[in-house]
Amino acid sequence: MSTDSAGTVTSDRIDDGPEERSEEMTQAATRHAPGVPSWVSLLVRDSEASREFYHELFGWEYRPGPGEAGQHFRAVLDGRQVACLTRMRPGVHRLAGWLPYLTADDADTAAELARMCGGTVGVGPLGTEGMGRVAVAADPGGAAFGIWQSEERPGAYMDGGPGTVVWHELITPRTSLVEKFYETVFGLEADAVREPLSPVDPADSGDSGDSVSDAGGREETDYLTMSARGRIVGGIHGVGAALPRDRGSHWLMYVEVADTDAAVRRVTELGGRVLRPPRDTPRGRVARVADREGAPFAVITDR
Repeated sequence: MSTDSAGTVTSDRIDDGPEERSEEMTQAATRHAPGVPSWVSLLVRDSEASREFYHELFGWEYRPGPGEAGQHFRAVLDGRQVACLTRMRPGVHRLAGWLPYLTADDADTAAELARMCGGTVGVGPLGTEGMGRVAVAADPGGAAFGIWQSEERPGAYMDGGPGTVVWHELITPRTSLVEKFYETVFGLEADAVREPLSPVDPADSGDSGDSVSDAGGREETDYLTMSARGRIVGGIHGVGAALPRDRGSHWLMYVEVADTDAAVRRVTELGGRVLRPPRDTPRGRVARVADREGAPFAVITDR
């Protein structure tokens, strides 16, 4: 599934063999609870250069997507869909970036709840051939995300392994700004944690950003995990003054790699840049980087 710069939503279905379809549908039974990120799409200006970048970095291959030739490309790894790349139309002025699609039992209801809870809906909900209904919205902090209702397709493969998306994290000024939004719209459950997956470096903004003081004067991390039916599916990180001024609130995807340090070196060789150098976290060794067009993402070597 992908959304082009004109707001056209298209299907990225691949005809796999019956055994692979059966395996994917089994995985979908647990992956597709409401609020689970089930798809991810990248909007770029130079799709050829971006395809080369992610091919060299993660080994992604590509298949043409539906619609206008050269507009949509499905990223495939070991025969499985892992993402979609969409080329911006000429004249569109926006930052390149990744967009997660969150599962909904009813896209129209989720879109209406998003509006009622202080969010906005920019596209849809629209019906898509073989994919159900989708919409593109933004939460009260301004972070864009997709809404996806589908009874047919299990979505992108996100069950682990190098080259696959394994975690989604919302970067926002304060978790309290959006916590109730995602709980109400998608039925997610929030739990506070002491140490985020990607701690904010105070040097980035001149402020600690990711901490607040409790009544005793101690510093506490502003980080929530979000769970769907008892399964943790993502995080919300309140970063305060460390929020990127050029991008604002946004969702960050984490891609598993075999060696974080080697992946970071490869990013720079391919024309990307390092936003936060590798560091160890409770979940593994993590670094935050940007591709050639500046779209941020993270790489992680799982422990």
